[in-house]
Amino acid sequence: MRNEALTGYLLHQRPYQEKRALYYLFSWQHGVVHGIGKKGAPLFEPLQLFATGKRDLKTFSQIGLLPVEDSFTKDATTPKPTRYQQISGQQQYAALYLNEILWKLLPSEDPMPVLWQYYQDSLTQLKQPLTATALRLCLRQFEAYLFQELGFSLTLAHDNLLTPIEPDTDYRFLSDVGFVATNQPDKTTINTLQTLFTGADIIDMARLGIVEATLNNWSRLHKHLIDHLLDYQPLQSRLLWQQQQRYQ
Repeated sequence: MRNEALTGYLLHQRPYQEKRALYYLFSWQHGVVHGIGKKGAPLFEPLQLFATGKRDLKTFSQIGLLPVEDSFTKDATTPKPTRYQQISGQQQYAALYLNEILWKLLPSEDPMPVLWQYYQDSLTQLKQPLTATALRLCLRQFEAYLFQELGFSLTLAHDNLLTPIEPDTDYRFLSDVGFVATNQPDKTTINTLQTLFTGADIIDMARLGIVEATLNNWSRLHKHLIDHLLDYQPLQSRLLWQQQQRYQ
């Protein structure tokens, strides 16, 4: 890149020397781009900047807020980001969670414009008043888009032996295998690498998708997949969210 204009959102930053920071930018043009720039760029706001450099670590310059009229949208009905409308409360922890899983899971400089748009739409949603259920639905739906971009296809129609899911059968979900039928499982032996579902639950998930009635099961399944992709390393945003819940 040589003084290339980028549009994106900061996913993560950390200090680098006295007046600069190391930034992880989720750009519309090139996916996640690593760069060094002047400190002070905000999270959760669309930015425009210029990137220069042939190696993995670029130099960012002229970092500023993207004018609202220039914001990217899928279509005319998609709301554009509202300047200075802050994300607060639990929704701020949710936005930090989205940022953390993106910067930890996405490869560098792999364009993902569809996922970028879903991320922008999710931030716009998180800036609105949401019930606890609506907040969880927002996160689960974004995770589903992320799994698709990463090439993870969740098969809910059949088990690992290509046998159709039966409503009266119990299944263990293994990340590298899929659903495995199990007869009268001893739930005390199910370890953290396995997640137990009834066949009826799986059929409902396939039929209804991510809705309030299936939300708890989707949450368990997605958490299992996220933990697997992260090699079971803890998420700081999740820990902060849990601490905030305890002190409420």
